[in-house]
This record gives sequence, C-alpha cells and structure tokens, in this order.
Amino acid sequence: MGLGRNIRLKKEYGQNFLRDRTITSAVVDAVALSDANVLEIGPGDGFLTRHILEHPVRQIKAFEIDHEWVAQLRETVSDTRLSVICQNVLDADFTVLQQDAPWVFLSNLPYHVAFPILRKVQQNRDLFCEGVVMVQEEVAQKLTRVRGKGYGAVSLFFQHYFSWKLLNKVFPESFTPQPKVCSRLLHFKPRVGIVPIVQEDDFWRFVKAAFHQPRRTLRNNLRQTHYSLEKIEERVLDLRAQQLGMEDLLSLWSQLRQV
Repeated sequence: MGLGRNIRLKKEYGQNFLRDRTITSAVVDAVALSDANVLEIGPGDGFLTRHILEHPVRQIKAFEIDHEWVAQLRETVSDTRLSVICQNVLDADFTVLQQDAPWVFLSNLPYHVAFPILRKVQQNRDLFCEGVVMVQEEVAQKLTRVRGKGYGAVSLFFQHYFSWKLLNKVFPESFTPQPKVCSRLLHFKPRVGIVPIVQEDDFWRFVKAAFHQPRRTLRNNLRQTHYSLEKIEERVLDLRAQQLGMEDLLSLWSQLRQV
C-alpha cells in the first residue's frame, strides 16, 4: 500500500518516507533558504518538499527515480518553484546546475545508494554551498569519526572535502514504513582552499589499502601492495591506520612516493 493514489512502495528504491514534522523542521532550520536554489534527491510524496516550499526559496530541483511519485508530485504540488525530474540522480549530468549555482543540497538519502550519491556531490562540490542529508546512524558516525571504531578511509575521504556536523538522531517511528535502524541528520559544507594532494587518486587507493584490515598494522596491510616499505620507520609500520590522522597519512604517502 502506498501513501498516495495506492502507489506501491518499491524496496529496490529504498522508499522509507519521512512523517515527522520535527525532523523536517530540523532540516530546513540548519540551512539558509532565503532566495536559495535547492536540490532535493528522492522527494517521494513530497513531505520534505512541501516544508521547504514554505520558505522563500528561489527554486527546488527534485530528482525522483520512481515515475509514479513524479506524477503524484506534479499533480499535488502546484508551486511553480518546484521542478521534478524523473531520473536516477546518479545518471544525471550536473553541468545543468552550473548556471544557478550555488545550491543547497537536501535529501533523505536512500540507504543503499548513500555513498554513491555523496561521492557525486563530492565530484561536483563547487556547485554546492551547504546541505543536510539523512543517512543511517552507522554511516553518519563513519563520516564524522576522527579516531577509533568506525574511522576509516571513508571518514578521511569525505572529511577532506567537507566539514560535517551531527544533527538530530531520527528513530524508525519517524518513517512509513519503518526502517530497522536509526538514522541521523548531517549538515555539511564544502571545504575551501583545499591544498591539492600529489597523485590524488593514487593517494586514496593507498589510504584504502592502509585501512584494508583495520585491526592489522600498516606493515601487514601495505605488504600486499607494490609500495616499498624499506625506508619507513618500524614504529610507524607497527601502527594501525586507525591511529593516524590525515597529516600522518600524507606524510607517509610522501615517503612512499620517494622510495
């Protein structure tokens, strides 16, 4: 049973629709919406969309993959500021957003594609000024951890390009249907003045290798790579990647490139 016109909810799209006005208030209150261009991903039946439209935004572009909900939104929300695009956002060409940049990014991200969508935002971060996303609690912790359990290559990657702030925890009762896990709102802003990383793609592959088995030492994780560890101090190789910050890993990367 769907939430409008008896539209069937589709598991393959991760459709858990927000039904908590307190949470949508937290979303819109965390960003500056006056005269803003808003990009929303997965509006579903428009519960958050309608709340956004109560504010003086300039426009909302909403990407929705489910054609039935696209039709429902177009029929039930007559506000001319809303443009609903029936497309998988992962296939979208974001160059169409350049003319009206910067954008505020707002989304209750489908759990199963949260990281691919965040990666697309990262690749187009010059288009965005800030945003709020809802993700699984576990994912939120992973994105914000700076040490210890849950901290890893994903943490380092997204923290390098964005600043993150944990907002409201969202319990299953806030959704229809209810998910089996808690969620979390996260505010983010693209970092400015980022110093370029030498051989950036290779660096992130190195970081991923360093964290491959979190409980193993750097020596054991990097032994399977092509890097020569001969000139790296023993005390460093005896550490786990989870004990290192970004500056430590950049320093290690510099040494490895020179070996």
